[in-house]
Amino acid sequence: MARYYYKAVDASGRLIRGSLEAEGEKAAVAQLHASGCIPVRIKPHGFLHKGLQLDFSFNLFSDMGGVSSRDVLLFTQDLRTLLEAGLAMDRALIILNDTTESEKLKGIIRGVLKSVQSGNSLSDAMNQYPKIFSPLYVNMVRAGESGGILPEVLARLSEFLENIQKVKDYIKSALIYPAFLLSVGGISIIIMLTFVIPKFSIIFADMGQAIPASTRLLLGLSEFVRGYWWAFLLFIGLFVVSVRQYVKTETGRLKFDAVKIRMPVWGDLIKCVEMARFSRTLGTLIRSGVPILQGLSLVRVIMTNQVIADSVKEVRDRVKEGEKLSLPLNQAGIFPPLAIQMISVGEETGNLEKMLLRVAEYYEDHVENKIKRMISLLEPALILGMGLVVGFIVISMLMAVFSINEVGF
Repeated sequence: MARYYYKAVDASGRLIRGSLEAEGEKAAVAQLHASGCIPVRIKPHGFLHKGLQLDFSFNLFSDMGGVSSRDVLLFTQDLRTLLEAGLAMDRALIILNDTTESEKLKGIIRGVLKSVQSGNSLSDAMNQYPKIFSPLYVNMVRAGESGGILPEVLARLSEFLENIQKVKDYIKSALIYPAFLLSVGGISIIIMLTFVIPKFSIIFADMGQAIPASTRLLLGLSEFVRGYWWAFLLFIGLFVVSVRQYVKTETGRLKFDAVKIRMPVWGDLIKCVEMARFSRTLGTLIRSGVPILQGLSLVRVIMTNQVIADSVKEVRDRVKEGEKLSLPLNQAGIFPPLAIQMISVGEETGNLEKMLLRVAEYYEDHVENKIKRMISLLEPALILGMGLVVGFIVISMLMAVFSINEVGF
């Protein structure tokens, strides 16, 4: 038996919190239903401790105005649960306003509730907050409202957000150790150049040309870092700002993205990531009742690579003219051939949305495995690189010390 903490709504519509013991999460849900309560959220005992980790949540589509995508995911899951239990929309939003932990999201929910109570649909109310609810999110909700299947669409939307969040969190988590290693190594090198080597420079000051060339290079580098570190940081800052401003332009963004997808290893990874995003988004939209042309327009918006986004626009235009989806995708020359073949099979069998979701699963797993391999190679490469730099510094200093005996007096 395990202990679970829960938030639920009782028969009178009041939000309650508590804990119970059950053999599993499903058993805990059954206990709450048996007592006449509607479970909103259930967490196993120790979840907060075992799940404690850095929050790498960020918006999947646009700037979320301070609300994390994880908060939006939980909101979507809880709203679906309450609507499936038969609660009215305004009552469900009132409960979610009480249960959410994000103060910023509370304000958004209150705004949505006020709009719904004024007679607007949920999708129209959400559309007033584009930084929180993306066009894709709003259009899926609108499709669910039109077809009378809003809880089912919210379930698909939750699955969609959860899968993408899992990939994002994995990538961020996988980069923690390499980033830490690089930071520690960089700080160590800076300390040696600014504090340790200058101590040796006093000893070598009167040696002239007797010290080895590598030591003279190292002493010069140390002197430059100590004397002109501000100029170096200023140069780096100006360079970064200039590149970012150029990339913000339409021409710069297009050229930068074109370079990225042509890179030997990184380019293939970007194509796989975009293929997974394309397939999961379009498959989820079609499955939720959104027309394919409208779905392609929404997919184009969430593509992070401008070259691929432009290709999606061309694909949409040709699908609008009556062509099958797989043909313009293949002629674009960007997406993986295997994905295109799977999509073609889906069109022929009439199961396009299922095949798109299967393509998404395949490439999400492929991306995860590829990142694992890259990280497994990156860590020893960083260790080796830092070791070579530190080794060069140490050997250069030792060679200078040994060369003292060769100096004539």
